[in-house]
Amino acid sequence: MAARGKAEWKGDLKGGSGTFEAGESGIGGDFSFSTRFEDAPGANPEQLIGAALASCFSMALSNALATDGHVPDSVRTEAVVSIGKIDGANSIARIDLTTVGKVPGIDQATFEEYAEKTRTGCIVSRALDGVPEKNLTATLES
Repeated sequence: MAARGKAEWKGDLKGGSGTFEAGESGIGGDFSFSTRFEDAPGANPEQLIGAALASCFSMALSNALATDGHVPDSVRTEAVVSIGKIDGANSIARIDLTTVGKVPGIDQATFEEYAEKTRTGCIVSRALDGVPEKNLTATLES
């Protein structure tokens, strides 16, 4: 299976603007220099990376738990993707992943073990192996 995304940029870096689409489901939006680098309201590519990682991680963690007989009621994940300088170039320098699971029959330490294994095993996490700082906080909700 191949997933598709596309984007178009018009104009120069600071005065231009872009649009993106993800798949055929109607997910899309506008982005600009200010939405990406100046924290203005609106979309940016790093948000899409964060959503992709959070989605993949939640699915993978749920699968790992369920495979071992711990079917979760829910797994919610947020990924905060931060830009910074690496070797003088703007780069994705840090990702903070926070996941909260509602999983009957396990304790906090067990949930953290599953989350840590998933952090290095989900497809999108592996694609982001070049990010130098990746942090994970996993909390079991009662």
